[in-house]
Amino acid sequence: MIIENLKAQLDGLVKLQTVDSEIYALNNEKAIKPSEIKAIEESFELKKQNLVNLQGKSLEIVKQRKEKELELATNAEAVKKLQGQLYSLKTNKEFQTMQQQIADTKADGSVIEEAILLSYDESDKIKLQIDQENLKLKEEEKIFLGQKNKVNERIKEIDSRLSQLDSLRKQTIPGINEKLLNEYEKILHSRAGLAIAEVKDNSCGGCHMHLPPQVINLIKMYDKIITCEVCNRILCLKE
Repeated sequence: MIIENLKAQLDGLVKLQTVDSEIYALNNEKAIKPSEIKAIEESFELKKQNLVNLQGKSLEIVKQRKEKELELATNAEAVKKLQGQLYSLKTNKEFQTMQQQIADTKADGSVIEEAILLSYDESDKIKLQIDQENLKLKEEEKIFLGQKNKVNERIKEIDSRLSQLDSLRKQTIPGINEKLLNEYEKILHSRAGLAIAEVKDNSCGGCHMHLPPQVINLIKMYDKIITCEVCNRILCLKE
């Protein structure tokens, strides 16, 4: 591609590349921000799980206690019914058997009562743990919100900078040959945001391919665009 005043055109492309390199880097950084926010949210949700488990355990204790209380009420009714039958018994043996049955039923009731009292103790312990976990989670939430806000603030900073870079890009583009610009942008999109490769130590700054002296001499002549044979990037020399 023969272009008039090629050196000035390449200088313009180098300026454009500086802008585009930052745009590319910022867009890449912005692209991973949603996954960062998701990771922060998932981490916080995991920390909340212990509280959820404790609350579930507390509800289960209450549920079991209510079942025990119904069982105790049934036991009390059974005792009452058995006591009512005592006076209808005719033999001493039947009376003794019934008394033993009443004693056994009352003993069962005592076991149920003990289980109910223990469940109240368990509830108190769980409640204390829940209160402690709530306090802990309030601190964790502050950290979580701080981390999330930091990421969102960075996204705003990136958007603001991208807007500035877009303006700089629009100011730079008019001075560049249209065909050269099209070629540059084609390479830019296919080569990870780097279309202009500076020659460093006789090598391509993009793919690090060694460049023979004749290629470097061609670049210095500024007669035509010289591209790297390996990565196809436009080669330039830093003055």
